[in-house]
Amino acid sequence: MMKPDYIFESSWEVCNKVGGIYTVLSTRAKTLQDVLTDRVFFVGPDFWKDKANPLFKENKNLLGKWRRHAQSAEGLQIRIGRWQIPGEPIAILVDFNPFFEHMNEYYARAWEDFKVDSLHAYGDYNEASMFSIASAKVAESFYRFHIKKNEKVVYQAHEWMTCLGALYLQKNVPQIATIFTTHATSIGRSIAGNNKPLYDYLQDYNGDQMAQELNMQSKHSIEKQTAHHVDCFTTVSDITAQECEQLLDKKVDVVLKNGFENDFVPKGAKFTSARKQARKKLLQVASRLLGYDVPEDTLIVSTGGRYEYKNKGIDLFVEALNRYRWTDENRNIVAFINVPAWVRGPREDLQMRMESRIPHDYPCYNPRITHELHEPETDRVLCQLNWLDIHNRKCDNVKVIFVPCYLDGDDGIFNMTYYELLIGYDLCVFPSYYEPWGYTPLESVAFHVPCITTDLAGFGLWVNSLKGRYSELSDGVKVIHRSDNNFDEVANAVRDTLIELAHMTPDEVETARKKAAAIAEKALWKHFIADYYKAYDIALKHAEARNKKSE
Repeated sequence: MMKPDYIFESSWEVCNKVGGIYTVLSTRAKTLQDVLTDRVFFVGPDFWKDKANPLFKENKNLLGKWRRHAQSAEGLQIRIGRWQIPGEPIAILVDFNPFFEHMNEYYARAWEDFKVDSLHAYGDYNEASMFSIASAKVAESFYRFHIKKNEKVVYQAHEWMTCLGALYLQKNVPQIATIFTTHATSIGRSIAGNNKPLYDYLQDYNGDQMAQELNMQSKHSIEKQTAHHVDCFTTVSDITAQECEQLLDKKVDVVLKNGFENDFVPKGAKFTSARKQARKKLLQVASRLLGYDVPEDTLIVSTGGRYEYKNKGIDLFVEALNRYRWTDENRNIVAFINVPAWVRGPREDLQMRMESRIPHDYPCYNPRITHELHEPETDRVLCQLNWLDIHNRKCDNVKVIFVPCYLDGDDGIFNMTYYELLIGYDLCVFPSYYEPWGYTPLESVAFHVPCITTDLAGFGLWVNSLKGRYSELSDGVKVIHRSDNNFDEVANAVRDTLIELAHMTPDEVETARKKAAAIAEKALWKHFIADYYKAYDIALKHAEARNKKSE
């Protein structure tokens, strides 16, 4: 196998916590850093500039000679430092705004060289593309300044937002081997997000036609052309690989499953203490909202992720809770929906209750939400709760609490991070419709919390492959079959799994928790990193062949 001497990874989420790609990069970084110490460079957008970025610590001595050259001779506005994650890899943050001046020239060259259609660009396309070019310029500058002739360099571009840069390098610095990783095709996500049946008719969809219908021509075009022209095309799961082949007309070269690191999961007595503290906080917030002390034996369940109401199965989770509500089960459930929305700030009345030691014997106004929203009347969670008449009455066996903010440890109500609270749940539910991999269920089992997912999620399919069958709750992960047309059956299956959990003995629960942790161990990066080395090998060999041909 050919192995790189240097790796550049470009992503919108380097030192910029937005979604699952941040988790992919930040948890894998230490594994690469251990092998290629300070020869792995993560390139991200410099949004913070003069403001303090808690995820980035600048070090002006790092790569000082090249930095000064890049700034003075090439006009690159970059900052170099350490990403504040395990392994502390080198991060290069670049200001992409100067590149807008020549944006049309870059688009014209992309059309001439690769037939990339940028004419229909709108929204975030221009911003992402200029960041992509800036990232590629960073790699090009470093290569020409620092790299020796026999040293091998890989440039990995994540998602469509970094595609233009990968094509720029393919054309202008052919010595660099390029990898493109799509974590979800833009057109597949758009089909699903527009309530069109993706899976039953996947074999009949034409990606170019659907891009035109859904006004996605430019994003689809850059993604498709990059998939066809880079040295190695990858995605994150088998289900997304099928999507790529159909919608992008290109088979992936390698599936790069998303791994995880559990070195920040507490062990032993610290784990027990952390779980106790998390449950205490979750029950405290629920009690202050509801106006009475929620019993200790209440089942605490949750869902979370991006606010993609159908794709993430949030609508289905709420419906399943409603169906549990109409059973005669007397085991109470408090369900948290941790989905960042257009939040205005923490509720002042709830803050006062959290700070007060005086018990309250009446609920807050609208005891279903922890923070104020800008437009609560149009919020989909609240609208569905209203439609189903879920108002968290004391007599209900299900209470639903919407947490519409990022749990970053400073939200004003919990003041604990998502991971610090995750450890306190009894079950996490992610009945996804469109989920290329599924980090939220993997995070759940890493903290020994059993979860529900579906076979439309890459993670769910992978768990089934471990078991050789559909995984059950007693295995630590319940995988439910989901299709375009079985919403009702899946909602019933989630309800029935909640009932199953409610009737489990403490020993059965503990066994399920241990099995959940065992599944997480199989998804550590030390197991999945081999797929990356396959991708590096493919890319480097293609680049080598290309360069020999041009000599």
